[in-house]
Amino acid sequence: MWSNPAASQPLMRDRKRLELLIADDAALVSRLGDIEAYFELAKEGAEEVLPELEREMASLREFCEALEAKTMLSGETDPLNAIVTVHPGAGGTESQDWAEMLMRMYLRWAEQQGFKVEMNDLQDGDEAGIKSATFTILGEYAFGQLAGESGVHRLVRISPFDSAKRRHTSFASVYVSPEIDDSIEVNIRVEDLRIDTYRSGGKGGQHVNTTDSAVRMTHLPTGIVVTCQNERSQIKNRDKAMKMLRSRIYEYELAKKKAVTKILEDAKLEINFGSQIRSYVLQPYRIAKDHRTKVEVGDVDKVLDGYLEPFLRGFLLMKRRGTAVASDSGDDLDV
Repeated sequence: MWSNPAASQPLMRDRKRLELLIADDAALVSRLGDIEAYFELAKEGAEEVLPELEREMASLREFCEALEAKTMLSGETDPLNAIVTVHPGAGGTESQDWAEMLMRMYLRWAEQQGFKVEMNDLQDGDEAGIKSATFTILGEYAFGQLAGESGVHRLVRISPFDSAKRRHTSFASVYVSPEIDDSIEVNIRVEDLRIDTYRSGGKGGQHVNTTDSAVRMTHLPTGIVVTCQNERSQIKNRDKAMKMLRSRIYEYELAKKKAVTKILEDAKLEINFGSQIRSYVLQPYRIAKDHRTKVEVGDVDKVLDGYLEPFLRGFLLMKRRGTAVASDSGDDLDV
């Protein structure tokens, strides 16, 4: 283990995964024991425990749903970190502001999961919002949970940038790829790369803004381009950019070779505007709806604050069952 750190990484990852499974099992046994104790007290006439019993039952249901989702994360790349890229669509400041809202949503979700985040590239918008953002979410099964988030996300609201207070529709795209570690081999030939360095823009201090530390890598055979500018050192930016490129190429090659089933083909919408995977409606009513799984959440503010579990679980269930998940809120509203 000490003499070969690269070989030890998969073992340590498996150990952590097994430790989490053991902890989940212990928590499940403990929760069931508590509920049995409440039932016994209720049978003896202690009606004051009934509200607490209801809360425990609801909490256990959520816990079991989360465990069910974990059993569906069995792909080779599911346990890996997730590299998330957010781009605004057409619409200038309005879409750039929406892209920043989406970025914040995923950052808040990561925070709630206890995951760490590394910002790889962030381009501020001209007036508000962002022109693009790429960040890595570091945590167990981060990619497996977020894999279904790739696609176009639509926002309907009264624009804060419109003096006439008219309703606007904005689009932004999200792309999620796994951060490939050294246990998965991806060969990149030096002659297939074009590496450009340039001066970082935006916030970052005097050193970042006055040296050519930012790095742009282009993989010529595939046309895949990645950028990294958030480190002060060009060497560190190169290392991060290469990690991102390896992940993107791995996904590209996997998509070419994989025989995808019909349900996955139907679910994997193109990243173009008009084929959104989810809508977030703030006006005239308030709801967040996934168009693939039909999962709906009425508290859209809670969703934008990082509450993604119903959508993530719905996508995993759809992949496993091959069918859409029933709506949580009743009516199938056209958003």
